[in-house]
Amino acid sequence: MYKGLIKDCLSIICVISNGHTEFSNGRRYQENSSAEQLKNCDTAVAIALPEAEKCTCSALQKLLLMIMELDKSKKIADMQGHTSRADGVRIPVVEIILDELAYNEDIISPFFLVFDEPKWKLEIIVQYFQKYIAKPSVRTRRSNGGTDDATFDGILKCLSNINSTKSIIKKISIGVVQLLLSHAFQAYLSLSSQHSVKDISDSKGDVKGSSLVDICNNMISAFTCLRRTDEHTEILPFGKEALFTAATILATKS
Repeated sequence: MYKGLIKDCLSIICVISNGHTEFSNGRRYQENSSAEQLKNCDTAVAIALPEAEKCTCSALQKLLLMIMELDKSKKIADMQGHTSRADGVRIPVVEIILDELAYNEDIISPFFLVFDEPKWKLEIIVQYFQKYIAKPSVRTRRSNGGTDDATFDGILKCLSNINSTKSIIKKISIGVVQLLLSHAFQAYLSLSSQHSVKDISDSKGDVKGSSLVDICNNMISAFTCLRRTDEHTEILPFGKEALFTAATILATKS
């Protein structure tokens, strides 16, 4: 039931984001309303629907964020030995979201257009990339700690390596890679402008220790590497916007 609830939340968010609003009123009037009644309702619906959709998306995002924070608190409590069997076991909501995004790439764009909380957006995108980055076959006790690809900067560095990039785009389309990088960069800039990078120090999306200049340089390098893997690769509009922003920031810092 819980997993189904999360999937339903994602489905509603993506449907609204795509502008397919007829799901809520098509069946409602089919049997009980005449064509004339529908015509009279059109104006009222057209006025009220955008605000209703906006409020619905906002409420669903708040619900997801609340569950994410609860999952985070439970994980911390578990690490500190403050949980028991009575607390039960539940799949973290981020894992469910990642599985849904991996299963259906078509919902990635509409989901991230609506889901705009920067800390968790960055977290989800970094974890998404981690699913497709090759892990070392042998891990030592020392390497069992944090890995470089557990941060946004680490992901960018990985995508700046031609061999790593070729491996990743065999599993994720270049268009999706561009989309995710652009949204992650947007989230990073939002966090930086809020001076709240330190707030995600315990997150896989942690960018602490990486300067804005480093991120911008690595962002450009990652897109350059994408082009090198396939000379026919087209940089999509949102990718161009991210690159322009990165180049502008570097120009102001030089």
